[in-house]
Amino acid sequence: MSDQLPAPAASNTFERIKRVSPAGAEFWSARELARVLEYSEFRHFLPVIEKAREACLNSAHRVEDHFEQILEMVSIGSGAQRPVEDWKLSRYACYLVIQNADPSKPLVALGQSYFAVQTRRQELAEDEALKEEQKRLLLRQEMTKHNKHLAGAAKQAGVIQPVDYAIFMDHGYRGLYGGLGMRDIRERKRLKPKEHVLEPMGSTELAANLFRATQTEEKLRRENVRNKDHANRIHNEVGRKVRKTINELGGTMPENLPVAESIKKVESREKKRLKAEQKKLAKNAPDAET
Repeated sequence: MSDQLPAPAASNTFERIKRVSPAGAEFWSARELARVLEYSEFRHFLPVIEKAREACLNSAHRVEDHFEQILEMVSIGSGAQRPVEDWKLSRYACYLVIQNADPSKPLVALGQSYFAVQTRRQELAEDEALKEEQKRLLLRQEMTKHNKHLAGAAKQAGVIQPVDYAIFMDHGYRGLYGGLGMRDIRERKRLKPKEHVLEPMGSTELAANLFRATQTEEKLRRENVRNKDHANRIHNEVGRKVRKTINELGGTMPENLPVAESIKKVESREKKRLKAEQKKLAKNAPDAET
């Protein structure tokens, strides 16, 4: 079955009242949503929001990520304004709100269809993002492990001093990145001063570097290299061959791949996600019998 989902007829109605924050995040005003759904007074809509917040909590989502209580200034005549209670709702929050709204309201059924479709679309996009994040985390872990193995092989080849190892690594990067050394890569990708070149790499770029590292290590050991200049040449040669393979396959050269989010932020988010999943499993698990 295809994951392509049709846009519902209500899209114009609900898209029309969508807002976008200065940071680019989309949200809906609960007051505007209540008016569209034909609630005569906002106070009648507040119990619906509370039920939706409870549903959000029970689904192991962070309520504050989807429901934000705010005060908005409204005109009351003669240029005067007064603050009124409102809520900033995410797309997922709107979905939960409408699921708990009065089904006799004309637009509730359309809204349920619309936000169900849009939430599913968002979930699919998030699934793809999650897959990329998990690939990045796995590859970054492998890079850490194999860089240690590479350092060991390089040491056996005569790359002893830290400055020698820096030169050795630079040879590998220059081979893979078309002559760009680590400093050049940092400048090209506009990395932060203390940010390691591996930190913002996406999965494709990490995979290319992992292949460079593993193949260089194996070649150094296989050929029993015992000269640091020879080790440098091998590292550069392997990098160039990986680059040539990427080119022959029609891939994007690593220096042209986009900079991704810092892997440290991805790691932090993954820990929170796993913690939430564990909490949800623990909550849904039957009590242990004694």
